[in-house]
Amino acid sequence: MNDSDRLGQGASADLASIVERRLDRSAFKEHHWEGSFWDYLDTCVENPGVARNAYQRLFDAILSHGSERYKLFKKDCIRYHFFSDPIDDGADAIFGLDFALMQLVDVVRAAAEGYGTDKRILLLHGPVGSSKSTIARLLKKGMEHYSRTPEGALYSFSWMLDDNCEVTPMDGSPHEAQRTHAFHSPMHEDPLVLIPREARDDVVDRLNANFKPESYNGRLRIYGEPDPFSRKVLEDLMRFYDGDWSKAMGHVRVRRIVLSEKDRVGIGTFQPKDEKNQDSTELTGDINYRKIAQFGSDSDPRAFNFDGELNIANRGVCEFIEVLKLDVAFLYDLLGASQEHLIKPKKFAQTHIDEVIIGHTNEPEYKRLQSNEMMEAFRDRTIKIDIPYNIRLSDEVKIYQKDFGPSRVRGVHIAPHTLEVAAMWAVLTRLDEPKKAGLTLMQKMKLYDGKAISGFTEDSVKELKEEAPREGMDGISPRFVQDKVSNALVSGQAIEEKSINPFMVLNALERGLDHHSLLNDEETKKKYRELLSVVKEEYEDIIKGEVQRAISADEEAIKRLCANYIENVRAYTQKEKVVNRYTGKDEEPDERLMRSIEEKIDIPEARKDDFRQEVMNYIGALALDDKKFEYNTNARLYKALELKLFEDQRDTIKLKNLVSSVVDDETQAKIDVVKQRLIKNFGYNETSATDVLNYVASIFARGDSKSA
Repeated sequence: MNDSDRLGQGASADLASIVERRLDRSAFKEHHWEGSFWDYLDTCVENPGVARNAYQRLFDAILSHGSERYKLFKKDCIRYHFFSDPIDDGADAIFGLDFALMQLVDVVRAAAEGYGTDKRILLLHGPVGSSKSTIARLLKKGMEHYSRTPEGALYSFSWMLDDNCEVTPMDGSPHEAQRTHAFHSPMHEDPLVLIPREARDDVVDRLNANFKPESYNGRLRIYGEPDPFSRKVLEDLMRFYDGDWSKAMGHVRVRRIVLSEKDRVGIGTFQPKDEKNQDSTELTGDINYRKIAQFGSDSDPRAFNFDGELNIANRGVCEFIEVLKLDVAFLYDLLGASQEHLIKPKKFAQTHIDEVIIGHTNEPEYKRLQSNEMMEAFRDRTIKIDIPYNIRLSDEVKIYQKDFGPSRVRGVHIAPHTLEVAAMWAVLTRLDEPKKAGLTLMQKMKLYDGKAISGFTEDSVKELKEEAPREGMDGISPRFVQDKVSNALVSGQAIEEKSINPFMVLNALERGLDHHSLLNDEETKKKYRELLSVVKEEYEDIIKGEVQRAISADEEAIKRLCANYIENVRAYTQKEKVVNRYTGKDEEPDERLMRSIEEKIDIPEARKDDFRQEVMNYIGALALDDKKFEYNTNARLYKALELKLFEDQRDTIKLKNLVSSVVDDETQAKIDVVKQRLIKNFGYNETSATDVLNYVASIFARGDSKSA
């Protein structure tokens, strides 16, 4: 029984049907379309965008996923959804680098317009682990994906010749050459390069008349001459047909191509190797010695492999990993490749390329480039784009959530704030000490993250950012944090308890500093350890606040407290009396109650009247909009009510008793209620909720209760 017979039987049929449902045959046919040269010209007239250059395609690929505008540090910012990696559901998503990515996209746009940046190498520069490689990978992935869409379709061609790649007459038709075998354009060139130079301007003018891109004003151009292989074939055909170009084009078979790094079509990557083994032919191709005997000369382009990285990346993107570690001979090749869009294959004339060249490097190599007077020409042909670390806490947290979220980590519970404290420490190491008096580094981080701090405005945040232009170019790499979180997840304690908490991760980070391969400065290590202590203090405040909210989360009790407060405030502002519910007598508003709540959010005695009037105005404004005031409608008042209720209930729960060996049944029942609230409302499990309650109890037991 052969495979096709087995396909409809048993379990294999179910699996096969799954595969069949996922395959799109119509898309396959579109991606493998073939037609004549004249068919392609018709396509160009209908859709001139098929003739865009590499930069224009890259810019359109980025914009095809949309964008959004917002304000950051009082500056206009654009978030391009392309860099959230919608292609792979966020696998390579970039977080918090919108300003740097805006600069990159601006450069690409200028190149798409033809303003000169298309003649430069894009150099991503930044510290290790700042997402330089990920950005390059996204650009390559995006170009691949875009080439599969109808909007991103592009085409190359094959030559139809005899089986020896010769122009030979057909049997019985001496004036027609054989067309039995297809030989692909080795550099995936646009068929329009086959149009003679004398006619190109008129053809391009016709195409540009219909070319109306939405997002830029660039024009179409036909670049350069065919590669040496196609040039020779075209010359042989023109000689055979006595200069009849139309008949020569009858041997051209146009085909749609899909860019693919794996198939080495339009996407290339070059990585430095040992200097002794480096050879510039890896960039520009090399002689195929087996074919020299067939074609008789090593200068015959048919005996040459146009398979260097710059050759195969034509029409797309070529990435140079750690570009400044390349041997000087390679950098010389890049000079012409960038400025003139020309490369020099061995024994052949300069050959035109159309591709985005993007490299990345870190600071030590870039400083060495700056100090090397012999590399002025290379420096002049690069556009440096700084890719710093995140300096916004919420964005840094997203990096770790992507790697350690529920879909990736199973069997081990990650307690709330575990990833947050790790991110907090990483961001703090990247910030400069604020110059403003009375502002701590922790507060500066919170301001950067959009949190409100009394006495500081958006202008303050803008000033802080401007006084520290290099923020994010130093500090701890996300990779270091990811490694230490991984260590904590596989530690004996985590496996035994099936849980990790912030202290386990912070301890792992502290131990890792002793062996950090990039940290040799003891002063820096000391500073980073001090920041770990700062983070621990912040974490203690966070969990004390959560326990407070869990204790005061009796909804009915907080509603009653809120109603009581509002009733007294209304009477106070209206200069009325309050009816005592128990005695039925009119009494003055309960000043002690109102102040006990207002003091929880630092409302001074001198401002109490203003605050109470604000509350009544707020309630009145809601009423005008047909909205009802609830106990949790006003966030500031809600916090004050929570803190007041916590203060009233804390002694009844006797949380401090947790650190002793004896807890009575009544207290234990109340503690269990609090624990369940932590689990339900804050994401703890049984183990982590118990740990947090015990830890907060120990804080109260030692009298450290500044938030209580």
